[in-house]
Amino acid sequence: MYNQNIILPNPPSLIEYKSLRFLIMDAPSTSNLDIYIQEMKKNGVTNLVRVCEPTYPKEKVEANNIKVHDWPFSDGDPPPTLIVKQWKELVKSVFNSNEESTEKKPCIAIHCVAGLGRAPVLVAVALIEEGMNALDSVSYIRERRRGAINNKQLKYIESYKKTKKKGGCIIL
Repeated sequence: MYNQNIILPNPPSLIEYKSLRFLIMDAPSTSNLDIYIQEMKKNGVTNLVRVCEPTYPKEKVEANNIKVHDWPFSDGDPPPTLIVKQWKELVKSVFNSNEESTEKKPCIAIHCVAGLGRAPVLVAVALIEEGMNALDSVSYIRERRRGAINNKQLKYIESYKKTKKKGGCIIL
């Protein structure tokens, strides 16, 4: 089905925490896209987020029932507010809809060029929203994706404030 001799520069990294599952990747190219599609299918990916400029046609990915979201932002920078909002909405829609499902748990694939900056920062945001400490989220990602997150992005994550609200009652 695909050429087994093509080697991926950085193998995809699976990040799992509570009900969340993310596959952080470097950017596929047209020549190795089939390998990435196989990896995504193997991991139950339902959505693919590109946070860099496109390096392959998305039609082939979408033909495999994986929705592609294009949310590029500048390399080395923290994500803009609008992209963080869209990301959190996607995470909520993918993972909150399958709470009690017995099917394979869904997964969101995400990539930038090398899978070391922009993509890991958004995954860290999702982990923080799910209750993980900011610095723990960075360590957790770095254990699985060596070299992830630069100093500028680390400062962003350290100052990131969780917005997810837990249910409850407030008495005034």
